[in-house]
Amino acid sequence: MTLRPMEATSRLPRLRDRMTEAGCDGLLVTSLTNIRYLTGFSGSAAMLMVTHDSSMLTTDGRYRTQATEQLGAAGVEAIIEIGLPAGQQDALAAFTRKTGGRRVGLEAGAITWAAQRSLETVLAGVELVATAGLVESLRRVKDEGEQDRIEAAADIADAALAEVAGMIGGGCSEADLALALDTAMRRRGAQGSAFETIVAAGPNGAKPHARPTDRPIRPGEMVVIDFGATVDGYRSDMTRTVCRGEPDGPQARRMYEVVLASQAAGVAAVRPGLRAAEVDGACRSVISEAGWADAFVHGTGHGVGIDIHEAPAVSATSADTLEEASVVTVEPGVYLPGEGGVRIEDTVVVTAEGCRAVTRYPKDLILA
Repeated sequence: MTLRPMEATSRLPRLRDRMTEAGCDGLLVTSLTNIRYLTGFSGSAAMLMVTHDSSMLTTDGRYRTQATEQLGAAGVEAIIEIGLPAGQQDALAAFTRKTGGRRVGLEAGAITWAAQRSLETVLAGVELVATAGLVESLRRVKDEGEQDRIEAAADIADAALAEVAGMIGGGCSEADLALALDTAMRRRGAQGSAFETIVAAGPNGAKPHARPTDRPIRPGEMVVIDFGATVDGYRSDMTRTVCRGEPDGPQARRMYEVVLASQAAGVAAVRPGLRAAEVDGACRSVISEAGWADAFVHGTGHGVGIDIHEAPAVSATSADTLEEASVVTVEPGVYLPGEGGVRIEDTVVVTAEGCRAVTRYPKDLILA
């Protein structure tokens, strides 16, 4: 698919509006994810100072060319300062003095105590204040270019699972299947997997974040497969539960049917203006009615974007409200220790009418 451009040039102006609301002359962005969102820069070391009239990115010599290229491609205007850490700090202090910054926000969730103490010296005379969610609040709603990248990642994951699913019937190991999935996604154009791929068969399926082992997948076992791809920095997330042959006993099939109904109820509930906790409630009520309330041990979902877990949260305790063009997962599950588990998950885009799923691999109980 052709990926539409992202609206990167509008992000810094919108952030400045939020800085004004927070009473800040500047914001020092230290979250690398937020720096990438605001500027397009994807290096592993950087700081971004944003003031009301200008901005400055500091990084080291490894990224001299990359920083110029990526900010230029995103259409973002910013001063770029390259140097060793001490030189970057000097540039940061000089820029802050020049731009008249008197009250600078720090990202409370993305800075260490040691770094804060160091900045108190570097930016002597500047009031440093904690801020929360200034950039993340912008990231909740995805522009068309962001949606395209998430959907492209989901398409790659769908195709990869279709390619390797036949291995299950041959009794491959969990680790072999995970490796095959990761390889297939890379071969189809993904930058990499969206997170560490989960393949959990039989009793291992009762552990929601089990790591793949050399254990072979045995006949009659349910297999939880949770994975995603990354395209141009944006991620997808999907879980399917399949079975090698006929499931062992009626309870395994019933677990699957209950989770499938729960997931469908959650997807049907998604719409703009709805409290995210209500989506969780729609899923949880189905599982509770089946008698497995205590076996649904995690929240129903989360936002997806540059990070695999970002706002909004979709859980019983979430205070978030869904917005049109937000991207979230719906992933209820049932986990019975010693027996196994079932999870079914889609990544969906919130639309004016409800939502549309970008993960489209079939959700029938596949008898591989």
